[in-house]
Amino acid sequence: MAARWLSESRELVLACDAQGLIRWADTRARSLLGAQPGTALTTLSVPGTEEKTQALLTRAAVNDIRNWELSLLCNGKLATVSFSARPDGEGGTELFGFVYPEGYGGAIEQLSRALTEIVNLNREIVRQKREIETQQTELDESNRGVVTLHAELEDKVDALRRTSEVRSRVLANVSHEFRTPLHSILGLSQLLLDGSDGPLTDEQQKQIRFIRTSAEELSQLVNDVLDLSKAESGKLTLRAEAFTASSFFAAMRGMLRPLLPSHPGVDLLFELPEGDITLETDQGKVAQVIRNLVTNALKFTEQGRVVASAVRRGDDVVFTVEDTGIGIAPEHFDRIFEEFGQIDGPVQRKHKGTGLGLALSRRLGELLGGTLTVESELGLGSTFTLTIPATHPEVRELATLAARPLDPSRAPVLIVEDDRKTMFIYEKFLSLAGFQVVPARTVDDARRLLGTFRPAAIVLDIMLEGEATWDFLAEVKQSAETREIPVLVVTVTNKEQRARALGADEFWLKPVDQDHLLRKLKSVTRPGTPTRLLVIDDDERARYLIRKLLEKTPYELVEARTGPEGVELAQKLRPEVIFLDFLLKDVTAFDVLDDLKADPRTRGISVVIVTSHVLEPSDRERLVAETEAILSKDSLSRELAIHRIRDALRKAGVGTSSSTE
Repeated sequence: MAARWLSESRELVLACDAQGLIRWADTRARSLLGAQPGTALTTLSVPGTEEKTQALLTRAAVNDIRNWELSLLCNGKLATVSFSARPDGEGGTELFGFVYPEGYGGAIEQLSRALTEIVNLNREIVRQKREIETQQTELDESNRGVVTLHAELEDKVDALRRTSEVRSRVLANVSHEFRTPLHSILGLSQLLLDGSDGPLTDEQQKQIRFIRTSAEELSQLVNDVLDLSKAESGKLTLRAEAFTASSFFAAMRGMLRPLLPSHPGVDLLFELPEGDITLETDQGKVAQVIRNLVTNALKFTEQGRVVASAVRRGDDVVFTVEDTGIGIAPEHFDRIFEEFGQIDGPVQRKHKGTGLGLALSRRLGELLGGTLTVESELGLGSTFTLTIPATHPEVRELATLAARPLDPSRAPVLIVEDDRKTMFIYEKFLSLAGFQVVPARTVDDARRLLGTFRPAAIVLDIMLEGEATWDFLAEVKQSAETREIPVLVVTVTNKEQRARALGADEFWLKPVDQDHLLRKLKSVTRPGTPTRLLVIDDDERARYLIRKLLEKTPYELVEARTGPEGVELAQKLRPEVIFLDFLLKDVTAFDVLDDLKADPRTRGISVVIVTSHVLEPSDRERLVAETEAILSKDSLSRELAIHRIRDALRKAGVGTSSSTE
């Protein structure tokens, strides 16, 4: 070891006399420097550095010297040696040197360059930091301006929203105030025309018809203004249903037949497609558009015909209303779709309308997911084309959501909402929070879904258009099967007192604060944590029965065929509840219970005994003491199984409100 250390060491010792001759050199000095007694130390110096070597010897003869670096030739190679030297008391010097490894000079140079670069980089960092600080100051000032602008925009948006709400309320109230006397005028004028109080003269009948026609036009204006206002504010809702083109045209034919006597020179035809067309969209709004188009066509066609038809084109259905009337000049195509936009001409003045029908029809076409266009030439008639998806996109999207199987790891929330945008807002933020959204656009959809699964909670818009939502809320809270489901009412009308009286668990006005809704849902559910159940039964039919009974619930069911397998799964999976058959082929229920109680991991798991065996009194007494319940296989039902699961979860301290059975 000592020999190896000596061979690897780069330290050396030598001594020189007063003339600078090497008087003595150790082994490493001889091997590393080639130093030999009697030779001058300066002869080992790199040419041109002899004076520095001599200066070391001169000074070291008088004083101690440290870290004096010399460039020497070591066996013909350049080497850097750092010397410490001291006088030897005889006019000479003793030198202690360290030979730097090969490449030391280059490393020092590289280190020097690196240090220079680091210094320059540090200066650049300081400069950039100052620039960033300046930019940050400018950004802070800009942000303050943005925040101020954002606040101003929010104030303006809020003001516009309030204005829109006020306008909607005013329109609704005005419409109601108009409709009430108009209905009276229409009803009374019809009674007069029917001669209920005696016959009228021809002149009187003419006057009454004028009154009735004016009232009908005013009523149509009120309806158009209200619908257009709803369309502009996004409050027109879609009520999709399945229907066929043939049944639709049959209904339209009956609806429009009363108009024909006023247009004796015009034939109204409905052309049915080859092979019927099935649609799933809002039939009422399609009818409203076609009725407007046919009415306009009849109005501006004195002789000829008006033809309504429908054809399937890929995923779309194309409705056309074609007439042989006066036609429209191309430069007026855009104007006729504007609100109150009318063409000024003798025929148009003769049949002056509200100017809202086509504007509203185009809005309705857009709501249906399609377009309304026109082709026409003056004097050659017009063709209006309504192109809409056979199945409304909203229907497809909601069908996709509704068709998804229940995810046991997510608590399902039933959303009863007819507004598509609101529905998909719920879908987005509730899914991110760990819930599964189950959509229902109508009360009937909600009732049907409640027959297939039990949601963790129901979010209900109590003001669905044309829906008996108050009755639905009362039904949910009065039924023994659903009364424990939390119902959170979110709507636009402040009817909290009525909603609470019918059993609503929470009430908010739209737009609902997402954080409030999530906190409430999380307080009544446990999203993301499925309730795991273990069935231990050697009878495959019995396991199948329990599996089917708990189908479409968020419970995660695990099965074991033997007692030991069940105990092993219980130790591994830690289920919340175990369904245990009393008589297993390999062991008894008591053996399994003993094994479960002996292990701290499974000691607290709730056990429900399921048996078709008539128990002895002593066995029943012990089972009652050691399990949560005893169920007979003969009388086992979905409701009973779920009820026992909830009891077991409650006793185990697991929140049962998340049990979305």
